[in-house]
Amino acid sequence: MTALYGSLQDIRLFVSVYEERSFTLAAQRENATQSGVSQHVRNLETAFGVPLFVRDKGRVTPTPAGDTYYRRALDVLRAHDAAGRAVQAFSSGLDGQIVVGLMPTMTRCTLAPALARFVEAHPNVNVHVTEGYSAALTQMVRAGDVDFAIVPAFSDAAGLRSRLFVSTPELLVSAAGRSSGGEAVRLVDRAPLNLVLPSRVNTRRGTLETYCATVGAEITRIIELDTMFGTLDFVARGDWVTILPALMMAQRTDQGATRGFTVNRLIDPALTLDLVLIEPARRTLAPAAALFLSMLEEEARAISSPWEGAYQES
Repeated sequence: MTALYGSLQDIRLFVSVYEERSFTLAAQRENATQSGVSQHVRNLETAFGVPLFVRDKGRVTPTPAGDTYYRRALDVLRAHDAAGRAVQAFSSGLDGQIVVGLMPTMTRCTLAPALARFVEAHPNVNVHVTEGYSAALTQMVRAGDVDFAIVPAFSDAAGLRSRLFVSTPELLVSAAGRSSGGEAVRLVDRAPLNLVLPSRVNTRRGTLETYCATVGAEITRIIELDTMFGTLDFVARGDWVTILPALMMAQRTDQGATRGFTVNRLIDPALTLDLVLIEPARRTLAPAAALFLSMLEEEARAISSPWEGAYQES
């Protein structure tokens, strides 16, 4: 079978080249040499008798045969990985290490309770959490540097498996006492606004600007901050406002205040943020990673659900 179809190493390195569109980047991702990666891919092309990539002036483009083989190669790698997980399940208890990539949206309120539950129940598992924004986390998942990540929904799925993690309402956040909380508001009714937004490298920036323009909200001034905790601290000190996912505003009171902030759900129309789970398409989640993911989902839903049903659109 090896002579006909190649080894698992051949398949793994082919998948890396396909997803990275580069022999150099694939070699870096797999801690291999570029010549070694090229040789493994040539082994497959020789065995099949067809080219899997077009190599032209440093550019690597899959052929139709390469596209077809990639889809099947993912099935092979996932099946091999699942077989190993099944055997490991016979060992007693959970141990080892899991590495997770989370955005600041997830780390402010959702992470701590889920992590506390997990480490108490499974003390032999070492949990490493990396905080970052979607572009960096997506690349880490593709490279296999993290078991999974939670990022805003996007369309680029090469090398990834994804599904909806949670849909969470977006909230208008201002300093405590600056306005009345505990009610749904139209952004246009709170204008003119001094608004804190993330910079354009953040995927949410375009969504928020489009929303403001669509509802006709007058924006007097904009300041860009790519630090979530810095944004909250800045808003708490004056007359600036921001728009943040409900996942960041846990511990809501009946007065719509959350630890020093006035918080209002946006309506007419409502604005929501869809977060997705992404994981490498070529492997399955380890039992420990899958269990930690389920705890994160439980906490995220518990934080988000009060805001989802709190108000009805007028």
